[in-house]
Amino acid sequence: MSLLKARNGQPTSYPIERRGEHACLLCALLWLMVFVPRADATEYELADVIVTATLQPIAALELPGSITALDTRTLQEAGQQHLQDVLALIPNLNWAGDTSRPRYFQIRGIGELEQYQGAPNPSIGFLIDDIDFSGLGSAATLFDINQVDVLRGPQGTRYGANALGGLIYVSSQAPSPEWGGQIDVSSGDYNTQSIGAVLTGPADGLNSSFRLAAQHSTSNGFYSNAFLNRNNTNNRDEGTLRARWRYQPSDQLRVDVTLLHVQIDNGYDAFSPSQNRITYSNQPGVDQQHSTGVSIHTDYSGLTGLTLTTIATYAKTQVKYGYDGDWGNTLYWAPYTDNFTELQLRDRETSSIEIRLASNHSDTLSWLIGGYGQQLKEALSDTSQGYSNDPVNGPYAQDSVLTSDYHVNAFALFGVLDGRLTNRWQWSAGLRGEYRRSHYDDLTQDVIELANSTSHFNPTDTLWGGHLSLTTHLTSAAMIYTVLTRGYKASGFNLSQGIPSDQLLFKPEADWGLESGYKAAWWNHQLHLTADVFALSRSDAQIKNSYQSDPNNPNTFVYYTGNARIGFNEGAEASIDWQMMDRLSVGAAAGWLHTSFHNFTLIGAQTGDSVSRALAHAPSWQGAIHATFKDPRGAFARLDVTGMGAYYFDLPPNDTRSTPYALINAKVGFETPHWSVYLWGRNLTNKDYAIRGFYFGLIPPTYPAQLYTQLGDPRTLGISVQGRFGGR
Repeated sequence: MSLLKARNGQPTSYPIERRGEHACLLCALLWLMVFVPRADATEYELADVIVTATLQPIAALELPGSITALDTRTLQEAGQQHLQDVLALIPNLNWAGDTSRPRYFQIRGIGELEQYQGAPNPSIGFLIDDIDFSGLGSAATLFDINQVDVLRGPQGTRYGANALGGLIYVSSQAPSPEWGGQIDVSSGDYNTQSIGAVLTGPADGLNSSFRLAAQHSTSNGFYSNAFLNRNNTNNRDEGTLRARWRYQPSDQLRVDVTLLHVQIDNGYDAFSPSQNRITYSNQPGVDQQHSTGVSIHTDYSGLTGLTLTTIATYAKTQVKYGYDGDWGNTLYWAPYTDNFTELQLRDRETSSIEIRLASNHSDTLSWLIGGYGQQLKEALSDTSQGYSNDPVNGPYAQDSVLTSDYHVNAFALFGVLDGRLTNRWQWSAGLRGEYRRSHYDDLTQDVIELANSTSHFNPTDTLWGGHLSLTTHLTSAAMIYTVLTRGYKASGFNLSQGIPSDQLLFKPEADWGLESGYKAAWWNHQLHLTADVFALSRSDAQIKNSYQSDPNNPNTFVYYTGNARIGFNEGAEASIDWQMMDRLSVGAAAGWLHTSFHNFTLIGAQTGDSVSRALAHAPSWQGAIHATFKDPRGAFARLDVTGMGAYYFDLPPNDTRSTPYALINAKVGFETPHWSVYLWGRNLTNKDYAIRGFYFGLIPPTYPAQLYTQLGDPRTLGISVQGRFGGR
């Protein structure tokens, strides 16, 4: 993450897909780039995207590392309501279902699939306007968002323990010094409705400007509950309120204050014994997240030769998550009786302070030093209830409550040096040291057995990470880079009921990554190319697995984390963006990935037995192609085709896999400076595809283990209208 002002450069694309049709597609794109006659190269240019997820802003084409930056235009043209809509555009990024919206992400195969119990221990950092929402991705609605930056690979220097696999940074639109506003209204099938409004303008007497944004969106959620005769048990009800204030009395001082409230009141009824969009639960689940946060970001360059940056944040989140444990009702399971429920109430508070002092740009040497502190508190109440009765297994009852309190204090010091060896060769070195101290207490009350149990943990970790990069500028608009990174993740503990005592604790993880890439801007920025290859070696890799202690009780299906001795992730990524002419732009992105872990011991395995396999939710390939047409008179059209290869749903003993799929999204409309209207369609072929899969016993009386999947969104069609006045 260079602090020097590098020369413009960008990516090259080459075939990386193992399947013939994908290789042919990329070859065709390269042929077009080389042989198709070019228009005047000075007439149509792609804008440089500035990345703000790094320690200092830098152009995406100058960053010595793998990044995808989705700008305002891309988010508006390819997205609809939530970050979920555009994730398929990002190579080697996947997400796990098991919630109504993506909450957990995997980058290059690393990341959590869920969190039911225990302490939050994210592998993928997730920030919205500097506010930490790691593991709480449901808050990522897209209304009035400016940019999404995805940094792939260990971010040991930038964000430490919470960014082992990468970092996702979402930034909202900034206040405008001119009066302006916007109103958005959308309507579609499945009772999809949304309305949003923006107001921005100056406060001249205060040397500042402000921006207010509000949106509310609803949908019935694509499922029908046959038992309750309702079509909204999996509904979406999502609201966003955001206020931003920018104080800038001079060129030397800028203060940005952001207030955010996101209220997700979604249902959760997405699994069916019949494996379709008809559910039979008598107690449908819920997936609510209410998050309120504030950030204060200050930049002051009035010091001689120095810039001081401070970032203070606070966030409070309440999560209510529950599901029908048997996915049915007494009539559905008759003559057997199965009736199980799970309900979790989670209350999390995070506060952080970060201070950076950086030297001003120099052609010889630049530096940055900083300190970071974070406090996280989380309280959890997890209630598992249910009963079953049948002639084969007899009666069974469960009624237990787990209550826990967890808090962690993390402190880090970091520094970066950037320099030039020659006019063409540039280097960067960064180091971060982090100390983490945690405290955990819980109480499990078994109402049936009238028994209580407690757990207490106080782990501490001293961790370090960093990076070392070398960049060669081939021309003023092309570069090759190589970067060595070290990432880390803190130790932790398992709290799921029924976990053996020797599996309660797991060790910290340390990863070494090596990446080399090419970035270039061709034809005066009419064409942008990026490509990279990477390899990651994991030591004491933290692997999450499942375990069902009682085959007759689906609520005893729990998760735990253990350490595999080693793990390896390697692959490649490439992207291309081409402004072919003033009316037409095309682009593509692709990722290839191979993962493995070795020597992981399963619960219940014989002594010395271990497993080795690929990671879950790590598809071997991903790809996206898009084309956008814009007529100067206002006509607009965009087509997106995205695809993904097969991946394991979970770890052994679950060896079930998804099937490859491709989705088609489109949007057409008419745009003017003051209003726009769009017709849009998502998943136009109405493809059934899985976003999560479980392999366990559900059906009485023998409860045979089999695969159950949660389906992604079906085909949806709708219309959107926007009205604008004044500035942006």
